[in-house]
Amino acid sequence: MGAPALLWPPLLLPLLVVLVGQPPGTSAQSQVCSVDLNSTSIEIEENTNVSEPLANISVPDGMSVTLGSSSTPLAFKIVDDQLFLIVIPDYEENPVLEAVLECKRDQSVVTQLRVFVIVQDVNDNAPEFPFTIKTYDVAEDTKVGTIVIPGTELEAKDADKDDTLFYTLQEVTPNTTDFFTLVGQNNPALRLQKSLDFYKNQNMTFKLLARDTWDEAENSSHTATATVILNVLPADLRTPWFLPCSFSDGHFCIQAQYHGVVPTGHTLPSPLTLTPGPIYAVDGDQGINQPIIYSIVAGNTDDTFIISTDSGNLTMAKSIPRPMTFTLLVRADQADMARYSMTQAIVEARDATGSPLQFSRSRYHGTVVLGSKAGTEVKDRTSPSEILRIQAQYLDFPDLNSAITYGITNSSDFKMDEDVILTTVDMEHVDTFYVEVEATNTVTKDTATTVVEIQVSEQEPTTGTQGEGQRFSTVDMAVLGGVLGALLLLALICLVILIHKHYRHRFKCCSGKVKKPPLPLSVYDNLTFFPDHKASWSSTSSPQPQRDPETAQSPSGPHSPMSSSPTPPSSPPPSPKLRAPESPKTVQAGDSPLAVRSILTKERRPEGEGGYKAVWFGKDIREEADVVVLNEPAADVDSASATGSEGSDDDDPHQSYI
Repeated sequence: MGAPALLWPPLLLPLLVVLVGQPPGTSAQSQVCSVDLNSTSIEIEENTNVSEPLANISVPDGMSVTLGSSSTPLAFKIVDDQLFLIVIPDYEENPVLEAVLECKRDQSVVTQLRVFVIVQDVNDNAPEFPFTIKTYDVAEDTKVGTIVIPGTELEAKDADKDDTLFYTLQEVTPNTTDFFTLVGQNNPALRLQKSLDFYKNQNMTFKLLARDTWDEAENSSHTATATVILNVLPADLRTPWFLPCSFSDGHFCIQAQYHGVVPTGHTLPSPLTLTPGPIYAVDGDQGINQPIIYSIVAGNTDDTFIISTDSGNLTMAKSIPRPMTFTLLVRADQADMARYSMTQAIVEARDATGSPLQFSRSRYHGTVVLGSKAGTEVKDRTSPSEILRIQAQYLDFPDLNSAITYGITNSSDFKMDEDVILTTVDMEHVDTFYVEVEATNTVTKDTATTVVEIQVSEQEPTTGTQGEGQRFSTVDMAVLGGVLGALLLLALICLVILIHKHYRHRFKCCSGKVKKPPLPLSVYDNLTFFPDHKASWSSTSSPQPQRDPETAQSPSGPHSPMSSSPTPPSSPPPSPKLRAPESPKTVQAGDSPLAVRSILTKERRPEGEGGYKAVWFGKDIREEADVVVLNEPAADVDSASATGSEGSDDDDPHQSYI
């Protein structure tokens, strides 16, 4: 214990020299400069502007004090033997400021005093990211759990050296929070949490926040933000898709087979017409979009067909001698040969006999404006704004249609340009031409002809039936007539209601004793209005309509009120005969319960009034409409007869009808 105590005097000696300025035992006559012990080490918060002196310096007579060169530059000054701090301290710039006081006599340094200013750290700096916006590419097939961006590339810096930063990731692109997460609150490394899909999210934007306090509500809290954009790069995950196809999910598309029909004994020069479309495949990874290579790998008996490796078009290499079916297995490879898929193309070879070449119409109608020059296209008279096209076809072999050529056989004033008629001379006179067009199949050598009636008129005909300039079509006039008829019927019903309300008592007094004979059979519009001994009131069956001898010869018979087929304009109007129309449409299985409603109701009139009300509901008449029965039976009709009819299907023979 004694030996260490002997070390104290040597250790304390330098300290005393610093504080007092002279060694012990020096006489009072040799006193030097000094400062208070409390002023040798001073703690000040950074950013504090100190105006008061840091220390008072005791300077003996004949001596002076100055700042030594080893003092912190431009930080202190001495005024009237007082030490002042002349800078605002910054912990991050200089955590300790030192003032060296030199005590001099006659320019000779007698001793030195040191005053230290300890700068206390304050959270006065916000964190900063080294970037504002950063973009990264992430492959679509990146495995879940992978660190896609390391924390060293995303971390922020804080000038407050002792601060700990807390990170938060916020979505900017909606519904993307589940895809990425930070490794930790103090580690901004970005980790993939959910599988990526290039076709759902091709890029995602996030906001990265860095805060220098745990609680953002603290007064001294600072936050920095930066934007992170992640671009999803497509990966080769999908095989080629033959189109058209239907998706089962985002990776597999179920494709349909291809079908075609070709004639036997002929080699078609053009690619086959297949359904639902030509053989065509695309890379299932459309973001990569590798070119497709086509090939036939099976089913091509005798190498009958050839497929284009680039386009997928299927053509015939030779004719097929007899009817048969080819099931071709077609393969589509990506150009990089990484993935492929297969489908079937079923081609049926049929005998072409019995499928003639034919035009869709036996006569076409064209029009040309007077004064048209040679080379003018003939327009369609039924649609003057459209070009008239003359086309023949095989209904059962659409592939043969591509080998059809057209020519005019009886006129030099017109010529064919494929399926369009052109004038070869100027149209200088109003005239009508009847041109014969012949279609020839270059493969089968079949021919067909049709006639084109071409009118040269002074001006283009307006849109109308057969190009005759009608302003309204037959259908338009029929619709207008139906509307006007419905309005007239409503007006008559309203008139009958008014007469009934105001003159009902007169009808009773005038019709009481009058009995009219039954009307002839021919005046009834519908058999359901016959007296009950002629027709049944049963609601479960409809009466069979009567047909005129003229209409009975037609297999279709007269048109029912629900028929949409108009009468041909060329047929003469039928004679005005009254006959029963067909019964209403029968409700089929699966029809709506509201599809058909009863059009006939019959109800007993109140006691004392006698008779029935028979009501026919038209299409535009509501069920609530009241129809009045005129010429009611006499009030003194045998009551027993009236009573007996209530329980049977026999009506009063004197019932009135509308």
